[in-house]
Amino acid sequence: MSALGSTPWPWYVAGPAIGLFVPALLIIGNRVFGVSSNLRDLCSALLPGRVEHFRYDWKSSGLWNLLFVAGVGLGGFLASHWGGPHDVQISEQTRVALMNLGIHDFSGLAPSEVFAWPALFTLKGFASVVVGGFLVGFGTAYGGGCTSGHAISGLADLQLPSLIAVVGFFAGGLIATFFVLPLVL
Repeated sequence: MSALGSTPWPWYVAGPAIGLFVPALLIIGNRVFGVSSNLRDLCSALLPGRVEHFRYDWKSSGLWNLLFVAGVGLGGFLASHWGGPHDVQISEQTRVALMNLGIHDFSGLAPSEVFAWPALFTLKGFASVVVGGFLVGFGTAYGGGCTSGHAISGLADLQLPSLIAVVGFFAGGLIATFFVLPLVL
């Protein structure tokens, strides 16, 4: 495999590449970039007319969105099977902090003590995956979009609600990191 797909891209390449999606979407007439809106299109395509929230013409922008979600899934599959090394490079200070919280396996993309099938039956696994997943889904619906949609499309479109949401994401992340995770883990 070429170096393009087997090593992480540097920030000065990956950042502008992501940033170029916003003008490209505006050129093709789609102002939405994020996973949550794509999942809404999928629900609208699979359950037409059953739920009021999903009653709209998803075909006008939905096809591109559904291809995007399929590409994310395919890219994740390809990266996990043929994408080179899977060890996440983290600082020694972070490694020590995680070890103090009971995380000792750093061999993959996510710690198996929390993100594995047997871990779902532990308090920290259940809280991280099930409760955390519910809160992410609820927050996405309540906030009118996901982190990528607000931070990339919303901020580029100068939307005040997106700015408020992004500030909330960072504040919530800091609160979770320094107060919630030490209690759960």
